Amino acid sequence: MGQILEKFQGKQWRERQMRKITDKVFDRFKDETGKAYLKFEDLYIAVLLVYNDINKHLPGPHFDPPSKEEVRALMQECDMNLDGELDHEEFVKFVKRLTKDTFIIVSQGLIITLAVAPTVALLTKRTTEGVPGVGKVVQKIPNAVYASLVTLTIVMFQKAAEAKAI
Repeated sequence: MGQILEKFQGKQWRERQMRKITDKVFDRFKDETGKAYLKFEDLYIAVLLVYNDINKHLPGPHFDPPSKEEVRALMQECDMNLDGELDHEEFVKFVKRLTKDTFIIVSQGLIITLAVAPTVALLTKRTTEGVPGVGKVVQKIPNAVYASLVTLTIVMFQKAAEAKAI
């Protein structure tokens, strides 16, 4: 539950996650090529790697990477020194602009899940309290614990469904 609640820290959480992903991808290219910049071909591969990491590590739907034309246009906007290559900081700026809508969708999904799930949990608890055998066990569980368990279960089912969809 702590990891889920951490995601509500907003902009700082998003920036930390994106910085981890961009640093990892950029460092991979730097280590493989020995260059501290990305040309278009490498940049497009880096974008595919970034989207792969986003789809693996962030909750929500699968996100398709942008087309080569979209990447080329955004590269030109983020290439501050106009050398046709992106250095590390230009790459970070590029990825932030490229993925800004991704995090809005992820945040909306989390808010919906975490707002609706506890309500559903409490309603189902009241319903199951009258069921013979199960009712007495359910009555002994505090509402906060029951709501947390149901919320975590819903999140796990969502992640499992997303994994199957991919």
